[in-house]
Amino acid sequence: MINFVGTFNVVPSVPAKLKPIIAITKNIYWSWNTEAVELFRRIDRDLWEDTNHNPVAMLGKVSQKRLQELADDDGFISHLNRVKNQFDDYQSKSTWYQKNFGDEKTRYIAYFSAEFGLTECLQIYSGGLGVLAGDHLKSASDLGIPLVALGICYKEGYFQQYLSNDGWQQEKYDLIDFYNQPMELVLEKSGEPIKLDLDFPGRKVYFQIWKIQVGRIPLYLLDTNVGENTAADKEITRSLYGGNNETRIQQEILLGIGGIRTLHHLDMKPLVCHMNEGHSAFLSLERIRYLISNYNLSFNEAKDISFFSNVFTTHTPVPAGIDIFPNDLVEKYFGNFYRNELKISDKEFYSLGTIKQKKEPTNFNMAHLAMNMAGFVNGVSKLHGEVSKKMWVEGFKDIPFDEIPIDYVTNGIHTASHISNEMFDLLYRYLGDEFIENTGNKEVWDGVDDIPDEELWRTHERRRERLVAFARKRLRQQIIARGGSYSDIISSKEVLDASALTIGFARRFATYKRATLISRDVERLASILCNSKFPVQFIFAGKAHPRDDAGKKLIQEIVALTKDDHLRKKIVFLENYDMNIARYMVEGCDVWMNNPRRPLEASGTSGMKVLANGGLNFSVLDGWWDEAYNHHVGWKIGSAEEYKDLDYQDEVESNMIYEMLENELVPTFYNRGEDKLPRKWIAMMKNSMRQLGSVYNTHRMVEEYTRKFYLNAYEKRKTLLAKDWQKGREFTSWKNHLFANWNKIKFLKINQESKNGDIKVGTKYIVSTEVDLGVLTPMDVEIQIYYGTVDDKHKAYSNTFINMKCTTKKSTTGKYQYKGEIDCVNTGQFGFTLRILPNHPMLINKFDLGLIRWA
Repeated sequence: MINFVGTFNVVPSVPAKLKPIIAITKNIYWSWNTEAVELFRRIDRDLWEDTNHNPVAMLGKVSQKRLQELADDDGFISHLNRVKNQFDDYQSKSTWYQKNFGDEKTRYIAYFSAEFGLTECLQIYSGGLGVLAGDHLKSASDLGIPLVALGICYKEGYFQQYLSNDGWQQEKYDLIDFYNQPMELVLEKSGEPIKLDLDFPGRKVYFQIWKIQVGRIPLYLLDTNVGENTAADKEITRSLYGGNNETRIQQEILLGIGGIRTLHHLDMKPLVCHMNEGHSAFLSLERIRYLISNYNLSFNEAKDISFFSNVFTTHTPVPAGIDIFPNDLVEKYFGNFYRNELKISDKEFYSLGTIKQKKEPTNFNMAHLAMNMAGFVNGVSKLHGEVSKKMWVEGFKDIPFDEIPIDYVTNGIHTASHISNEMFDLLYRYLGDEFIENTGNKEVWDGVDDIPDEELWRTHERRRERLVAFARKRLRQQIIARGGSYSDIISSKEVLDASALTIGFARRFATYKRATLISRDVERLASILCNSKFPVQFIFAGKAHPRDDAGKKLIQEIVALTKDDHLRKKIVFLENYDMNIARYMVEGCDVWMNNPRRPLEASGTSGMKVLANGGLNFSVLDGWWDEAYNHHVGWKIGSAEEYKDLDYQDEVESNMIYEMLENELVPTFYNRGEDKLPRKWIAMMKNSMRQLGSVYNTHRMVEEYTRKFYLNAYEKRKTLLAKDWQKGREFTSWKNHLFANWNKIKFLKINQESKNGDIKVGTKYIVSTEVDLGVLTPMDVEIQIYYGTVDDKHKAYSNTFINMKCTTKKSTTGKYQYKGEIDCVNTGQFGFTLRILPNHPMLINKFDLGLIRWA
């Protein structure tokens, strides 16, 4: 094996007139600026496609002759200057955050994710989680959120998919040349790359830092492929979700602990940390270690302080989707850390990795670690918030289900990144730039009604035509790559119909997503697709996890359909699903179909991407569609039922799909007047765009994160750090005092206004109680009347509470009188009980401490 003794970097030689293009290529802002993308395409269309839309690589490959031609082209220079001016204006203009909260000079929010889907040339993502993270950064940039992001720099990224002749998924891994990507190594002042280290068992592991500029937001990616490391340690960042369990914990230590140390080295000390899934949860331990080491805090003081400024977003609806490490592996990597740095016992440390506090943990759950360490926890849709509560209910003993402190923020998409150029131009003409600048404003989207039906329909039809042309080209390439016959290559030009109702299904091929549900009755499917008067066609795409043979079998079944003589022109499977294929599909499909097994889809965002493009959703009521659906904006599969007999469920819901296609979708699409326009269909397109476009986007989502979590966490952190963390120390002291005396508090008497007789509507029902608080005071607790109808007392969201008032001014015995009034506004039989909860101005909610005393 050959080893190079030195390295050097070669960069493009760009004429002086073209110099501004270098800065443009190095900021991912170009990926959601249509003028910039067209500028790059203008340099060399074929090379733009060959480099997978990578402007840095393209500039490195384009000839000097071509560069000089462009420098001498006044039209190109004018175009370049226009893009440069847009870029400069974007960087300098006042943002939503500045207008609402002032000009924050420091990036106090740090956002951690194991993957980021920013643009197709940067293959450091696998799917929806990464694309969501990328869209989060783009909207944070547009809104001016003072945020910095941390991730991992994967040399291989996620696998490239290709299929064998029998339709079985194969994987190959291409190495990424970081020096030909829109990213740069972060350097010390000396000009040498920054290299930091982590303590691993028996050795140090070093990493360098790459930076991707995402508009206003810096994204730092950590890379262990450096000369100081062993061959094995260089491989830590080789692949996304690759390797074994030990590789996974190494990557997560790098992301969480290495990420925090990176920010400190760059003189960014984040006040708020957002964990996008549990992969980065070890950051909570590093934040504690830093406070202990630098401010002489105890473990509990540092833990309490960090708790109030950590945000954890879970995307997982099932326990199987969570990273769980055996204790012996965790001990290998954290034994010295918790004993010497955190200065706690093994029992204390391992309790952090479980929410089941009464059980001795045998493994370390990363989602549980994040939940134990984060004051703000949320799911990614309204339904997923409920699913998360059910999944983790045993960690919240005695707390009513609806009060379990797990919130939700429904996901969204970065509209400007997922809308076609043609639709962008159309919406810009009728809605102005506000639909991009102020995407979450419903009044802006109301302007969709002003678009003439014919213009909207023709714009959408052009995108469907482009999708069909793209699919044919990709299919031809797939057949050639597999060594297909000449007749198969020729026939690829005949697949699909540019005017037919086109349904897209593209996502990860996991069994719960049920990609083959549509083919449960092939004859009935064929009768729908092959109707010569009203043709329908499907385009499929998606990858199965390399170790998921059941998912691969689903792909194989879909591919088998594409070889059926009757269906081969009606069904296409596009290999190697990525952001480019996704873009063509969401821009050109008439319908986006999604049929997961409810409630296993946490949110789903692919269906959101068709909204601004005029596509309609046809989906199971799961994830985001459960809260978005009404019959004016799309179609549903079922009515939110959940089944125990899964085979029966598949039978019922596949028939629903066929019936909806036959009786609703196909007739509506082909119901045309003399002007050949499907007026009812277009009305649904407009309803969908107008009602949903302002809601299911990341501008609304990031604004919600900011108002709900970031600002609250920021204020709490600032309060706690004042005067050398005095408030933090005081809070821990109060908390310890509360825990030490909680079991001594009790209800002594409860008095009702009337134990017999009826209470009339419009009056108040008065309850009083005497409590013994021991050494605690009324300032330490909150006493509430918890009440509701007797028949519904066990149903979530059926009960409510009111706070009682302390009527004792002072007590030397620890006994206090409380009184409360229930407003009687409805008739029926009601019941009540009383409860005592902790009370402190620092608490995010009354259940932060897990303490509750019921009467």
